[in-house]
Amino acid sequence: MAVVGGGAVGLAVAWRCAARGLRVTVHDPAPGSGASHVAAGMLSPVAESYFGERELTALLVASAARWPAFAAELTAASGVDLGYRTEGTLVVGLTGDDLAEARRLWSYQRDLGLPISPLRPSELRDREPALATRVRGGAIAPGDHQVDPRRLVTALRTAAGRAGATLVAGGVRSLSDLDARVTVVAAGCGTAALTGLPVRPVKGQILRLRAPDGGPPGFRHVVRGYADGEPVYLVPRSSGEVVVGATVEERADTDVTAGAVLRLLRAAVDLVPELAEYDLVEATAGLRPGTPDNRPVIGPLPGRPGVLAATGHHRHGIVLTPVTADLVTDLIVTGQPGSPAVDPLLAPFTPERFAGQRRSG
Repeated sequence: MAVVGGGAVGLAVAWRCAARGLRVTVHDPAPGSGASHVAAGMLSPVAESYFGERELTALLVASAARWPAFAAELTAASGVDLGYRTEGTLVVGLTGDDLAEARRLWSYQRDLGLPISPLRPSELRDREPALATRVRGGAIAPGDHQVDPRRLVTALRTAAGRAGATLVAGGVRSLSDLDARVTVVAAGCGTAALTGLPVRPVKGQILRLRAPDGGPPGFRHVVRGYADGEPVYLVPRSSGEVVVGATVEERADTDVTAGAVLRLLRAAVDLVPELAEYDLVEATAGLRPGTPDNRPVIGPLPGRPGVLAATGHHRHGIVLTPVTADLVTDLIVTGQPGSPAVDPLLAPFTPERFAGQRRSG
């Protein structure tokens, strides 16, 4: 089999399939250099759940539940520390309006049965003294964790190689060029050109800061929220790095703009003032693979025997890596890569929903 795309999802599919005895080749000119390289690595099924996205939320919850075992297995298979952390996520509002907007979403999330608990300002600062005194309130999502995506890609590449997968450092211009019984397209924003699926680039600008003394950041939890209407997230790493993100732009360039950097830094410092003294070590932009309905595309392509998609994850590629890899691998190993989805969890995400929108690819 062939996997087109060497990001987190493609490498995870390759690792799982190779570990189950398949002969796997991964094709990518620069593995891990796309959305996975820029991603923050939040595993946030609760904080990322949004109005009207119940089926996506169910997939996020299912994949997040697999992450502890997935991380342990991958660390054992690769010898790489993934930077997997389980302190939970604080969701906060800086102003009264920010808090009102956040509470509206918390109510929806709690109605879905998701674990999120409102906290008073004093309780917030007991958990994270670094939060600004201006923060009006917040909530904790204890099951929303984090991982370092760059370490994740390194680990997946190592584990896939040890399981027998082969990496071909080159791009694929047409699926017909591949000599494989089964092909998995995990090419992110390159999917449309290969398959005709309506996957488009969605630009995201993101910053990386570092504590000035070289030590760990002065806060432990992932902090997400609104600061005067500006959405922002702060992801602390034990290495001293803090990831600050991210914009969502319907653009296909990867230019970093002064305005985006300004907005992200202002919102970050409003929530955690000590970040004003941190070093700005990286400002980058990447392209998320988006779809018209904001859902990933997972499963066999109609009319393309032996071709499966594992793409279109938009903001959720890292958290959805385990479930995507498991579902795709199960489809392939059962010997039914051209059959309808065999797992009801997969049904809302199959490529069939775009059958009338596909261009020739």
